[in-house]
Amino acid sequence: GDLDKVVNLLLSLSGRLARVENVLRSLGENANSEERSSLNEKRKLLAGQHEDARELKENLDRRERVVLEILGNYLSEEQLQDYQHFVRMKSALLIEQRELDDKIKLGQEQLKCLMESL
Repeated sequence: GDLDKVVNLLLSLSGRLARVENVLRSLGENANSEERSSLNEKRKLLAGQHEDARELKENLDRRERVVLEILGNYLSEEQLQDYQHFVRMKSALLIEQRELDDKIKLGQEQLKCLMESL
């Protein structure tokens, strides 16, 4: 459960941070200094939150290693490898699901714009 939450948090913060950075890069020279300042502040805040989330992930990884050691005393080598594979795949699948959800959302937004333009 913690793995799901931390991976989703990292993905969410990464996406939000990327969007803010894209907006900052796209601001022209004529951009309002207040708007630029606000976006820079938001970027700093998101970067700090992202770093905190990375620390949470590192703590989770340490806990996983402890659990793995304990399970090593009770499971066969094959079962232990299956467990490790499960944990790795769970993270990978969460990331893939998030990417697919983002693509679906983008497609729906594009479809809506196309329908409105007709």
